[in-house]
Amino acid sequence: MPSVDVVDETFLAVAPEVVAAEFAQPVRWPQLWPDLRLEVMADRGVQGVRWTVQGALVGSMEVWLEPVLDGTVLHYFLRADPAGPDGTPCPASARRGAAEARRRQRAAKAIAFACKDRLEAGRAPGEPPT
Repeated sequence: MPSVDVVDETFLAVAPEVVAAEFAQPVRWPQLWPDLRLEVMADRGVQGVRWTVQGALVGSMEVWLEPVLDGTVLHYFLRADPAGPDGTPCPASARRGAAEARRRQRAAKAIAFACKDRLEAGRAPGEPPT
């Protein structure tokens, strides 16, 4: 089991294809995850993307987009270990792994809320997606 295991879900009142476009642009990935290098493992189009991860962490990451009611649930998964000196996974202690997981959870939620704010801009709560 990886020492950093992050799972997050956020509802966005926008269509899945709109959310998918946010994560389909490789030029944006360094802005979202500046210390990670991503390589697409599976581009699932409107359903999201799976990546292999290198850099500060080594493992896998996924954004899965699930259509729900009049919007999308953005599921985020990160399963990785810190990188050792040679770039291979080097499992962290329980304390260090938990601290890194909490840091990554906060970062994931910040990304999701920023995406939500941008894509739902101008939509009043309770109103249908624009």
